[in-house]
Amino acid sequence: MARIDGRANDELRPISIKLDYLRHPAGSACVCCGNTKVIAAATFENKVPPWMKSQNKTGGWITCEYGMLPASTGERMKREASQGKQGGRTVEIQRLIGRSLRMCSDLRALGERTVHIDCDVIDADGGTRCASITAGALAICRGYRRLAPEFAEGTPFRELVAAVSVGIVGGETMLDLCYEEDSRAEVDMNVVMTESGKIIEIQGTAEGAPFDRKRLNELVDLAESGLRDIFAAQRKALEEI
Repeated sequence: MARIDGRANDELRPISIKLDYLRHPAGSACVCCGNTKVIAAATFENKVPPWMKSQNKTGGWITCEYGMLPASTGERMKREASQGKQGGRTVEIQRLIGRSLRMCSDLRALGERTVHIDCDVIDADGGTRCASITAGALAICRGYRRLAPEFAEGTPFRELVAAVSVGIVGGETMLDLCYEEDSRAEVDMNVVMTESGKIIEIQGTAEGAPFDRKRLNELVDLAESGLRDIFAAQRKALEEI
C-alpha cells in the first residue's frame, strides 16, 4: 500500500532541527518532523517544588507544559486557557514528556533547581508528543551545557532521549505516522527510548482488532530503527553548535 507522502513503510518523515531557536531560555530547539513542528524551551529556576521539601527529596526536578497553538490544526482549536482548564490529553502528554526527560538527567547533580520544559506545537500533522520529547531533550541538553559551570557535581545530562510513532495501517506496519495515517490506523503506538537503546515508555492501542506479540515485536523493532536515525540527527545538530 502506497503511503500518502510516498515514503517506504520503514522511512521517517524528513527531520530538521534548529537549536537555540529562542533568545531568552537557557536552551531551546525547533524540531520539524515532516509537517509537524514543535518548539521546546528549557528554563531553569533555583528552587524545587514544595512537595520535594516536605518529602525530604534531594536534588532537582524536571516538569513540562505542552500546548498546541489554535491554528496548528486544520480546524482552529480553542486555547485551553480560555476554557479555564487543561484537557485530559494535554495533562497526559505533559506527564509523558516530563517522565521521559527525567530519564536523561541526573536529578541529584541538577541540585536544588527546577527545569521547566515548555513544548509548543506550532503545526500539527501527527506525532506531536514524540516530536516534543525529541525537542525537549535537545533543549535541556543545551541548557545543561550553557549552565555547566554552575553544577557542582558535573553536568546532569546522562544521555539523549527521543520518541517516534509506529502503527499498523491497512494491515502493514509503518514508521512515523502522519495525521492521515494515524487517524485510520488499526494499531497506534508511541515508543520512547534512550540513546543507549533502553525503553522508557511504550504507549500502544488497538483501534480495531487486537494484535499479537509477534506484531508488537515488529513495531518495537521498527521504532528502534527509526530512533537510531533520530538520535543521529540530534547528535549532528549538537555537534554543529
